[in-house]
Amino acid sequence: MDKTPTAHIGAKYGEIAETVIMAGDPLRVKFMAENFLENPVLFNNVRGMLGYTGTHNGKRVSVMGHGMGMPSIGIYTYELYNFYGVKTIIRVGSAGSIQRDLHLGDLVIAAGACTNSSYADQYELPGTFSPIADFDLLRHAADTCDKLGYRYKVGNVFSSDMFYSENAHNDKWINMGVLAVEMEIAGLYMNAARSGNRALGICTISDHIITGEVTTAEERQTTFTKMMDVAFSLI
Repeated sequence: MDKTPTAHIGAKYGEIAETVIMAGDPLRVKFMAENFLENPVLFNNVRGMLGYTGTHNGKRVSVMGHGMGMPSIGIYTYELYNFYGVKTIIRVGSAGSIQRDLHLGDLVIAAGACTNSSYADQYELPGTFSPIADFDLLRHAADTCDKLGYRYKVGNVFSSDMFYSENAHNDKWINMGVLAVEMEIAGLYMNAARSGNRALGICTISDHIITGEVTTAEERQTTFTKMMDVAFSLI
């Protein structure tokens, strides 16, 4: 039975491509639609969470916002995977570096996502689940970075449930080799695993938690295009 439109996405079934590139900020989505898509068509504006479908180099693809945090990306990606027939979701977002050799503007391709979230509790697993990326997407993303000469690292990120925390414990994640902190990838990877689909998170370092370096909101919205180049090369 067709369950679309859903409670959070106003599109009808078939209006969203099988590959969706997502960003937390709807204005970043608008930027991608205007700069990477041919003939973009708006399919969603429910709650201002913009979504467009168009083509890129002749291939059909959608872009859509997912908001901040795992509860938000969890809702949107669940509906995309389970109600709209989406097979691949690629998150392009920002992250805070917790490694000294990972600088502003560098890319992080998330092979896995550690988290302090209880998101996995819903599955009632008899142990700890390790959310990981789709390997083919990850491999091709790294190859594209090599080809384009983009600075990047592949490894674990930390998907935090909190932006402001009383006890960040960044030193403990640093000691485990975790590269950066963000807020969504673990939830995305779990939804992909549970639905039998593919996902990848690609982040641009927007701030450095150790050194205090930061970028502006405008820079985050309009200049983080290298991760978009990589994401669109995967469709």
